[in-house]
Amino acid sequence: MSSATFVSKKGGIVAARVLMVLSASIVLMLGAFHLAYTFQGPELTPRDPSLQVSMTQISPVISTETTMWRCWVGFNASHSMGLILFGLVFGYLAIAHSTILFRSPFLLIVGLAMLGGMAALCKFYFFSSPLTGISISLGCYVASIAISRA
Repeated sequence: MSSATFVSKKGGIVAARVLMVLSASIVLMLGAFHLAYTFQGPELTPRDPSLQVSMTQISPVISTETTMWRCWVGFNASHSMGLILFGLVFGYLAIAHSTILFRSPFLLIVGLAMLGGMAALCKFYFFSSPLTGISISLGCYVASIAISRA
């Protein structure tokens, strides 16, 4: 390998790592904000206060041991934790173990499936801000893979 090729390849690896860290950081940030919104502030409460009151009084069909409101909070918190976990794991792998990450089709496909699934959920069930964030993260993720393969 010539020195020019080595420098070019090394620069590509750095760029791939930076893009992967950016992708992971966006997801981590979205998860952290979502977790904060789950437990503080009005962002994830219904605009109609009577709906929240109803949700605190009604159980889902699956169990009378909880209420729809407790399920709502739990779903939002676990969703946030999944985003945070993705961001931490893929960010860590990109920084500390990039060779393992970029040489593992399994890890790359799992990450791609996660971000693709999140983008679909955002498109069909959420609103434009999370869709924009996840789409940027997905773009960085795909670009990092492409650069790492070049």
